[in-house]
Amino acid sequence: MIKAIIIDDEMHCIRSLEALLSGLKESVELCGSFQNVTDGLSAIKKFNPQLVFLDVEIGNETGFDLLKQLPAINFEIIFTTAYDKYAVKAFKFSAIDYLLKPVEQYDLDSAIKKIEGKISAKESIKKYENLFYNLSHTSKRICITDITGSEFVQITDIIRCESDINYTIVFLKDKRKLLVSKSLKEFDELLADYNFFRVHKSHLINIDLVKKYQKKSGGTVMMEDGSEVEVSTRKKDEFLQRLKLA
Repeated sequence: MIKAIIIDDEMHCIRSLEALLSGLKESVELCGSFQNVTDGLSAIKKFNPQLVFLDVEIGNETGFDLLKQLPAINFEIIFTTAYDKYAVKAFKFSAIDYLLKPVEQYDLDSAIKKIEGKISAKESIKKYENLFYNLSHTSKRICITDITGSEFVQITDIIRCESDINYTIVFLKDKRKLLVSKSLKEFDELLADYNFFRVHKSHLINIDLVKKYQKKSGGTVMMEDGSEVEVSTRKKDEFLQRLKLA
């Protein structure tokens, strides 16, 4: 049984989430709901929850303001948010659980299943540090977690990303490769605003680092590191427009 609390300043959102959680009574014990950062901090100290449903924007404060006041984060968090596009990307790449408002039952059920296999408190703290970084650095670096740990990477140092079944291989300018347990689709969503283009179902490239385009059926591109990447026939016209060669 997971002991949980809700911290959200909007009563209709609280009531909605409470109603959804009522169908999960065998998995989640809801200890209470609180509408501001001060009451939320007191509830965390009082109930020592294993899980906090935390709104991103709480009145004039944020859920991050609350977390920064804690000496340690020894519980799991599911952010509830109607936040902007970038923040959602930051949640994903920091390995943070979140629910978009209005919350749907299926999404809540999936999130609870993840929490039931929760990681250690130490790993959790690292994830939230990564989230704070990704939220505050919107254009230069991202924090990527691979099989060896977490690393801050300059977006301009990413040459390309290649799909490897349920993983993605990230190729960097310094010749290193990072194996990340995220799909290429997720990298596509994160990097689309930084002049990256998915030239093939298995390949996402940094257009700024294209060295040469070679015509074939769809064509191939040679990247700055000398690697060659196939361009699918379906993507060819759109890609050439992005390169301004069409």
